[in-house]
Amino acid sequence: MKYVGGAAQGAAEEQTTGERRTRNRVARSILDHGPSTAADLAERLGLTQAAVRRHLDALVAENVVEPREQRVYGQRGRGRPARVFALTDCGRDAFDQAYDALAADALRWIAETAGGGAEGQAAVSAFARARVAAQAERYRAAVEAAAPEDRTRALARALSADGYAATTAATSSDSGPAGEQLCQHHCPVAHTAEQFPELCEAEAEVFSRLLGTHVQRLATIAHGDGVCTTFVPKAPQVPRSTTPTDQATARTSGRNPA
Repeated sequence: MKYVGGAAQGAAEEQTTGERRTRNRVARSILDHGPSTAADLAERLGLTQAAVRRHLDALVAENVVEPREQRVYGQRGRGRPARVFALTDCGRDAFDQAYDALAADALRWIAETAGGGAEGQAAVSAFARARVAAQAERYRAAVEAAAPEDRTRALARALSADGYAATTAATSSDSGPAGEQLCQHHCPVAHTAEQFPELCEAEAEVFSRLLGTHVQRLATIAHGDGVCTTFVPKAPQVPRSTTPTDQATARTSGRNPA
């Protein structure tokens, strides 16, 4: 399978992933050191202040950080106080690893309570499907409102709004069907999914139902890949019948005569 647009699309995806990693470094530095100025962050991270401000603007737009006036203790000097950037509650929650441990403990308890083994795995799978199905209901309207050829992109936009940083890329193949790759550059449950791959399997099943076609999961962050990648085959083009006779033939094609 090869990319349409080859190097250009590959470079664009790599740039998107790199941008996300750098933004995570900026947010992590604020978490570790507290509210920081752009100059502080540039010095700690080895970036230019212009680059830091660009990433801060994106993080503010995503409600991960917020600008504040720097608190001054004691006598304030002349001029306006420096502007600092602090994590929002949403941004702080993204780094709270206790949720990962809690989720893994809960799934482990479900598996053990159900009897362990195959029964326990079935119980975890049922929970994963219920969780992702509820999540998918938020995406359904956006996907169904899009034209068939735009539904993968509509799903990517909905996933991005939930923090998955999703993109799409058209693909073609010399020996197989053409289609699109749905790429998720971030996974909020990656640490838990490492232990319980049922979460990834349930997500792929929901993608298939939303898009109305079989999809193939090619890679996952939980398994050590850089991006969660799902192949969505292009729907076959059915020739439009021009006469009632043609339409009747199309409807009965492949059936055994009565």
